[in-house]
Amino acid sequence: MKLIVGLGNPGEEYATTPHNLGFLAIDGLAERVGIRVTRPEAKSYVGLGKFAGQEVVLAKPQTMMNLSGVAVRMLLEKYECDPAEMILLIDEVDLPWGMIRIRERGVGSTHNGFKSVIGALGTDEFIRIRLGVGPEKVWGDLRDYVLTKMGRAEREIAAQMVADAAEAVAVILTEGVEKAMSRFNRRVASSEENSQ
Repeated sequence: MKLIVGLGNPGEEYATTPHNLGFLAIDGLAERVGIRVTRPEAKSYVGLGKFAGQEVVLAKPQTMMNLSGVAVRMLLEKYECDPAEMILLIDEVDLPWGMIRIRERGVGSTHNGFKSVIGALGTDEFIRIRLGVGPEKVWGDLRDYVLTKMGRAEREIAAQMVADAAEAVAVILTEGVEKAMSRFNRRVASSEENSQ
């Protein structure tokens, strides 16, 4: 059994913000394999089914982002999974839009939901897929940025990242994390680089 968790904030006002890309990725996975992520369990909405030939639990914690670790710990306990059997999907302001980074361990993120998960589990030994949402220009308060609704261009990139994330999860489940890392951990050129 694999636990696949996407982080976000509950509530319609956050639904189309960069900070909810983890939720959007879970929605994309669920749609791809016909799993409904609607059952309330462990402070989350969950859906069970098969993906890439494996039993999976898809989950969207319904705590606020900074408290995500509480729900993730409860999910691992409920489904008797080790952290190493979890794949975490999160937005990442430290990466540019469109870039995906897959890692098996390590902190290396300013994401408060991610920090909450590590704090609650007492380990960083789990797979994470980071979805880049970094602003092109310097923003004053990044909290305001990640909680601002995405524009049309960002929504298009987000849709592609959601599709890529679903494919990355499939590769992790069928071929292993190393294959997924070599296939998806690629650099995305910024618009400034593209215009040169």
